[in-house]
Amino acid sequence: MSSFREVPRPIIALGTDYPDGHVIAAHRHDRDQLLYGLTGVLMASTPQGAWMMPPQRGMLIPAGVIHEVRLFGDVKMRSLYLRPEQLGTPDRQCKVVGISSLMRHLLSEAVTIPAEYDVDGRDGALMTLIGHEIKRLPVLPLSLPLPEHASLGAKCRAFLASPTPHETIDDWCDHLGMSRRSFTRLFRKETGSSFVEWRQQACILAALPRLAAGQAITTIALDLGYDNPAAFSNMFRRILGTSPRDYRTADR
Repeated sequence: MSSFREVPRPIIALGTDYPDGHVIAAHRHDRDQLLYGLTGVLMASTPQGAWMMPPQRGMLIPAGVIHEVRLFGDVKMRSLYLRPEQLGTPDRQCKVVGISSLMRHLLSEAVTIPAEYDVDGRDGALMTLIGHEIKRLPVLPLSLPLPEHASLGAKCRAFLASPTPHETIDDWCDHLGMSRRSFTRLFRKETGSSFVEWRQQACILAALPRLAAGQAITTIALDLGYDNPAAFSNMFRRILGTSPRDYRTADR
């Protein structure tokens, strides 16, 4: 794989399929990467945060960023590896992005192209067009900051993996052995948001693999502590700007 990425081309494409539950251990790339999943859900996590990529969306991962990847459902992945100057992300942060219809077709074609394609021919022109289109992809609010503070970070990661929505802020304070004032101050310093705002975002992200698997919205809403599916849908729409039904693969 390393030799593949060392091919002297500005953009290289690769198609890979992964089974449900597969974990790619923490690693980094020398190139920027665009991930695109036709099916399944992908979660990438770094020491600073987590990003959830539903089906038919993409994720930009800058070169040098150490990240672990977890797959939910059978994932059909299409990846682009780009020279760092191609992507042009000065903040060097991971991002979940929307994938246009044109970009989907370009990605499907790109993975059929030999790694050492003719840069002056048709294949090179297609990769050049990808380089232009990738800069136009809209960023989606599917990220969650994670504390670097060891015990608080561990608690937040555990919550994201298995939300416990009925736990109160006082329960978290007791677990971490902190006063409420110290906890709220530390939480905002580490995440940039309040505990309630962070927990709402975490629950929405945790719902995405279940929505993609076709689970009932009512079941997900009740499991996440909402009184009814309408309350969950309203929160989902407020955070992501769309209905949870738009993320249900079964409804496509």
